[in-house]
This record gives sequence, structure tokens and C-alpha cells, in this order.
Amino acid sequence: MTQKITINLNGADVTAEVEPRLLLVHFIREVANLTGTHIGCDTTSCGACSVVLDGKAVKSCTLFAVQADGRRIMTVEGLVTGGQLHPIQEGFHEKHGLQCGFCTPGMMMTSYAFLQNHAHASEEEIRWAISGNLCRCTGYVNIVEAIKYADAKLHAPAAGGA
Repeated sequence: MTQKITINLNGADVTAEVEPRLLLVHFIREVANLTGTHIGCDTTSCGACSVVLDGKAVKSCTLFAVQADGRRIMTVEGLVTGGQLHPIQEGFHEKHGLQCGFCTPGMMMTSYAFLQNHAHASEEEIRWAISGNLCRCTGYVNIVEAIKYADAKLHAPAAGGA
């Protein structure tokens, strides 16, 4: 038995017939062919599969694709706009916020969702926001610096005069 669903994925509708038990992470990777979202632990512990669902960071291994029917999802591939890196991507590059890169897409998506509603976040707030995402390489120092970089860039006062 399959069910027809349509998910707005990075601004484009993706329609498919799926089994009700298909996890969202597998829909993203295998049906939509967007492989930036990683499968890590399959137990919701690592956050490598984090995406933004209707503005909120979620672990895509915890949801069935049918639960996302009619909803908006952004993956790491959706961060680039008009060929320009998003400030969170710039931050991870400029501040060396990655080593192996496996956790990076999930870390970026969690950070992206967090920064939408938290301007000028403290280090403690940032660390709490990413506490559901595990990194085994960096020790988090540069990841926090990358998020601070993005925060400053996203929430800088508008330039120009009156």
C-alpha cells in the first residue's frame, strides 16, 4: 500500500507515491535525491539528519515522509540562494567549523533554524541550541564561532544613512 504525498522541498514541490513507513530522511535522500542530509545513528541521537520543517529544526529520522505531506522542508542544499552561500555556510568555512563534515549539514540546519529567532545569541544559548547535534571531530569551539559569525552577519544593523 502506498500513499501519494507532496512536500515542498527547498521551494519546489516533490510529489511521490511512498510507503507509509518511509522515513523522511530516506524520502529526502532516495526519492528527492538530495544527499546533503546524512543518516547517522538511526536513533535520533546524533542530529546528522536535521532539516528545517516549517521553520523548526527536526531530526528527519524521527518522522515518516507522510507526516511531512503538504509541509515545507529546507535541507542544506536549500541554504544557497542565487549562487551565494548563506551566512551559516560562510561561517563554517571562515571559522573552520568542520573537519570530517559528516555532522555539518545537520549542524547548519539546526543553527539556521535557531538564528531565525535568536539575534545576538550568547555562547551558552548557541551551545544549548546545538546540543542535539553530535560532532566527533571538532570539539564544538569552531562550530560555535561559525554560528556567532553567521549571527553577526544575519543580524547586523542595516548600513546606510537617512
